[in-house]
Amino acid sequence: MRIIFVICALLAGLALAMSLPALAKPPGGVPPGQAKKMGAGAHGGGPPPWAPAHGYRAKHQYRYYPGVQVYFDTGRKLYFWLSSNGSWQAGASLPGGLTLSGSYINLDMDTAKPFQWHKEVVIRYPPLKNK
Repeated sequence: MRIIFVICALLAGLALAMSLPALAKPPGGVPPGQAKKMGAGAHGGGPPPWAPAHGYRAKHQYRYYPGVQVYFDTGRKLYFWLSSNGSWQAGASLPGGLTLSGSYINLDMDTAKPFQWHKEVVIRYPPLKNK
């Protein structure tokens, strides 16, 4: 009787362990979207930020202006820029003296803070390359 109980317990544990991966979320929560996407899944064991999303949607769409290194969230109508003291600022309008010029790049990210991926964005879209 005891052997039957042990075998049943082992089989139940094995069945549970095999079903857990199917129920788990992708690494880092929502992975990045389609090409030119940045997000949390990139360094959490998931695909790199610019990899295809395979069905997942990014939460925020940005226009990145490489010439001035400014992000504009098209949904929230919010700008993100690097201030003179080196910290990132956000606002509904750009500060005086900072104007958008040149072309922009559409980026989809699963973060409300696009500057979290700025090092990767600058490497992929260098400011001088897009002037």
